[in-house]
Amino acid sequence: MKFIDEYRDRKAVELLAGEIRRAVTRPWTIMEICGGQTHTILKSGLQDLLPPEVTLVHGPGCPVCVTPIELIDKAVDIALRPGAILCSFGDMLRVPGSTRSLLDAKAEGGDVRIVYSPMDAVKLARENPHRQVVFFAVGFETTAPANAMSVWQAAREGLENFSLLVAHVLVPPAIEAILNAPNCRVNAFLAPGHVCTVAGYGEYEDLAARYRVPIVVTGFEPLDLMDGIRRAVAQLESGRAEVENQYSRAVAREGNAAAQRIVAEVFEVSDRQWRGIGEIRASGLRLREPYRRFDAAERFGLAAAGARESTECLSGLVLQGLKKPYECPAFGTKCTPEHPLGAPMVSSEGACAAYYQFGRRANEGN
Repeated sequence: MKFIDEYRDRKAVELLAGEIRRAVTRPWTIMEICGGQTHTILKSGLQDLLPPEVTLVHGPGCPVCVTPIELIDKAVDIALRPGAILCSFGDMLRVPGSTRSLLDAKAEGGDVRIVYSPMDAVKLARENPHRQVVFFAVGFETTAPANAMSVWQAAREGLENFSLLVAHVLVPPAIEAILNAPNCRVNAFLAPGHVCTVAGYGEYEDLAARYRVPIVVTGFEPLDLMDGIRRAVAQLESGRAEVENQYSRAVAREGNAAAQRIVAEVFEVSDRQWRGIGEIRASGLRLREPYRRFDAAERFGLAAAGARESTECLSGLVLQGLKKPYECPAFGTKCTPEHPLGAPMVSSEGACAAYYQFGRRANEGN
């Protein structure tokens, strides 16, 4: 594997941008799925190097951003219960629920703990046998193996005080939902390399063929992304619609078989609500029946509450590539990282947070 600096070489990025300028003959809209890719694009100013014919829009690949507001409320409910320990990655703590965030719950006396792995939560359950320990399992295919392993290990040890609040979502059904939308304006996709490291990219081949849309599996460094854009434009200009693997140093078509096995052992595919978007069929994961006793929502008897998103927040349109963050009237005024109306402004992978952090506005290019 090359040293990371080689994928941040500005001159190499500019050379690829020059190839794109020479190749493009008409307008194209390309969506990068992953929020990490969005942050690299904004931080590195890649959009400023592109010709005006190429427009980048930002997709729903921020798992924190698409976690339903109802699940945030359920996590808060658990955190405020006596004897419960709610464990989460740090970027979930400030995501607003319908009335409060996990950080608010912690300030009110709830036992909310930041962990770096679901296995940290398993350890807490082992060390606190008289308390219920819940891990907020948020993520795409990338984090599913570790979360599956935590449940498998808890079952093996008989840790009946451990459970998951599951909020897993899957990328291919989200791409299909975007393509099926009547107002879709996306011509090509940059698929998230870390997801494909686990899941492979066989499912994307079916999407590319059925919808005649190029999909390029792409890494996260500036050179990766500009190369992914170059490959997507080349396909569009030549009339091709295929899956290309730009991130071959980390991704194989088949993905990680061992990771897939543990996920299939513990989870099954289910319909899933996406914050700001709605329900997408077969787009999530839930615990299989043999492991259903580790489902925190069932253990705590948490019913759907029908929580609603802020009417001022346009994050659903941002997550579908229909709006840029600065096109939301609340952006940077009523909605800031300190006082977010929606998750994309507070998540480390959120598009709104990227635009806010790196100072992008409507008059600053794509």
